[in-house]
Amino acid sequence: MVARVNTVAFEGVEARDVSVQVQLSPGVPAFAVVGLGDKAVAESRERVRSALTAIGLALPPKRITVNLAPADLPKEGSHYDLPIALALMTALGVLPQDAMDGFCVLGELGLDGSIAPVTGTLPAAIAANGADRGLICPEACGPEAAWAGEMQIIAARSLLEVVNHVKGTQTLPAPRPAPRAAGGTIPDMADIKGQETAKRALEIAAAGGHNLLFVGPPGAGKSMLASRLPGILPPMSTREMLDVAMVASIAGTLEGGALSPARPFRAPHHSASMAALVGGGIKAKPGEISLAHNGVLFLDELPEFARPVLDALRQPLETGQAVIARANHHVSYPARVQLVAAMNPCRCGYATEPGLACGRLPRCAQDYQTRVSGPLMDRIDIQLDVPPVSAADLRHGVPGEPSAAIAARVAAARTRQEARYTSLADGSTLPRTNAEADGQLLDQVVQLDTEGHDLMDQAAERLRLSARGFVRVLRVARTIADLEASDRVTRAHLAEALSFRRAPATAHAAA
Repeated sequence: MVARVNTVAFEGVEARDVSVQVQLSPGVPAFAVVGLGDKAVAESRERVRSALTAIGLALPPKRITVNLAPADLPKEGSHYDLPIALALMTALGVLPQDAMDGFCVLGELGLDGSIAPVTGTLPAAIAANGADRGLICPEACGPEAAWAGEMQIIAARSLLEVVNHVKGTQTLPAPRPAPRAAGGTIPDMADIKGQETAKRALEIAAAGGHNLLFVGPPGAGKSMLASRLPGILPPMSTREMLDVAMVASIAGTLEGGALSPARPFRAPHHSASMAALVGGGIKAKPGEISLAHNGVLFLDELPEFARPVLDALRQPLETGQAVIARANHHVSYPARVQLVAAMNPCRCGYATEPGLACGRLPRCAQDYQTRVSGPLMDRIDIQLDVPPVSAADLRHGVPGEPSAAIAARVAAARTRQEARYTSLADGSTLPRTNAEADGQLLDQVVQLDTEGHDLMDQAAERLRLSARGFVRVLRVARTIADLEASDRVTRAHLAEALSFRRAPATAHAAA
């Protein structure tokens, strides 16, 4: 007789069904776990053996075979402990044969029979709910699993509690979704004095979801501006919060199972490796670009990042997916982010400041700025030179416009975009922002007149715009028109959008 319990294996944020099969057969006593498991799965034998001993059960002197099917799917993690233990107890006759039918089980066992929290509970719960199954998980993961919807969830602290609940001698309360986490204190745009052009660029980027680059000397306020972007972005929808939470659950950073409406803001150090930024490693964990999904990825000191690491961002920025290739399978994580970057014009930082620049100009600026490849620069919609703030602005400058006022305009522009793309939906994937509009859809929402076509023709030649750059200028112009509640994209909108596009020759030369 073979006892079966359902669990999952994770491929990115996708939870794939795994059947834990246990058979007791005559022969030399042994405990084998097969099915392409990693080291943590192999070590589950000792944890299961000790946990069963802790509740008064001893393994019989038989050959115990545990198969994790499908056998060609890699299995990673310690969440297989609990399903193996429950399948083994079913095979021993401790639990009824149908006790685990209709449940997905995951949890790590302690040597005393306690059940420790595991990563990936939310994706597992959503997959179980989609398959009309209940979920058995650690008590600490119950509030996280409850976000998956109306389903039966058994959240237990120990193996004994699960057994008693199944047998009806104890009733475990159904967990409730964790309260939504507070967004925390976000710096206000009113703190920034001067830099009106940079604040305008930040507002346009927020309204359309555009990638943004600030170039300027040290102390100009580039990082200060970038840190205030989350304060003017609209809060996430429930669907977006769940998408973000699933990535955080896989990464083990979803604290207490609480979802937050604030968009993620990730700012990795420039020493980050490719695996840290894009994802990967031994277990193909999500990187910073996936942890920033539906939010902002801020790269300060952009040229200081290793060039291969930066170039690895090109495909995720274009497709919204970070694909990690392995010899026998691929793992994909969502990575729909808004990139905000900051850099100095040269290594010394003062190429644009008369009297402060080093004696190596213009070679210093050329060498420094060419560390960022042209294809990556081409994917940044808004590129702005940020001048230093004068002492007079710091002493006598009036407070800037508060984030709440700017956020209201951004939200209104986002509402217009949503309504427009919903009306134009033809069954394909619906863009959320202008930054995602492409192809025929962009042709429908940006219809230029003769003056607009002439301006774009001239700009494409003078700025040497690639096809991608041409499209991104149109997207920015469409966002500027949305901020002004205009149905048409005019020459003025195009001119402002073009002012935020640096020519390649300008980008790689000293000012």
